[in-house]
Amino acid sequence: MRDFIFVTIFGIMNVLVTGANGQLGNELREAAAKCRDRFVFTDVTSVPGVETVYLDITNADAVRIICDSERIDVIVNCAAYTNVDKAEDDSATAMLLNSTAAGILADVAKERGAALIHISTDYVFHGDKTIPCREDWPTDPLGVYGSTKLLGERKVLESGCDSIIFRTAWLYSPFGKNFVKTMLNLTAERDSLKVVFDQVGTPTYAKDLAELIIKVISENKLSNTGIYHFSNEGAISWYDFAKAICEIGGNSCDIRPCHTEDYPSKAQRPRFSVLDKTKVKETFGIAIPYWRDSLVDCIKRIKGI
Repeated sequence: MRDFIFVTIFGIMNVLVTGANGQLGNELREAAAKCRDRFVFTDVTSVPGVETVYLDITNADAVRIICDSERIDVIVNCAAYTNVDKAEDDSATAMLLNSTAAGILADVAKERGAALIHISTDYVFHGDKTIPCREDWPTDPLGVYGSTKLLGERKVLESGCDSIIFRTAWLYSPFGKNFVKTMLNLTAERDSLKVVFDQVGTPTYAKDLAELIIKVISENKLSNTGIYHFSNEGAISWYDFAKAICEIGGNSCDIRPCHTEDYPSKAQRPRFSVLDKTKVKETFGIAIPYWRDSLVDCIKRIKGI
């Protein structure tokens, strides 16, 4: 394992971000503004007024060309197929984006001697235990989404590139579609709502994860390779989360608990996927915000307060 001290102009590293127009990618844009390193934000979609370089990460030649031309030192892979239910019917696309593309990025990183920061998920676990999941636990995904993300992890590790894999859960932000924005809208429109109470985990504010990634890059902690868990502190059900969103958002809606079986979906979800974050806190010397504090900050941003 080598130290990531690159001989670049002024010691600045070149960082390629994939999936830059997603939730985490957008938060990385904002966090990177305070970072001295140079970022190249890429995606297959475009957003008006947002500078994004087109990149198809399933095309190995395209990935090599941009990494060579931009002299990339670090790749941050935020791109993924995240529609859990749709993945059950579209496994080929989920496999392409979550596994094959991850392998391509890892192989290119290995060829260049670059580092790869890859984002994975709590869905690699079955969710049948009642204590927080550790990084060294056996994996046993319930559906296509979790299975393809797990295969992506394996391709990254098997490539031999210097990699950091962050498994996260219940991601939300002011950007794109997510549970927080959906609940803010529904609790403003409806008098009552049912939300499952028997699936327990911890939300992740994408801003908090983005700040960790920037810290790892800017403080040159890329040699701390391996798998890490990151979400906010605490443990709640989707029902508790919805109640908090409604309250903090200033809405008045009667939210009632229900069982998962009351609202069957195509894909199974882990019933308990709280992530143990001891390793990431000790390795990178960070304090992780409590879920409610981060939720308050996000809702203020959404409302423009």
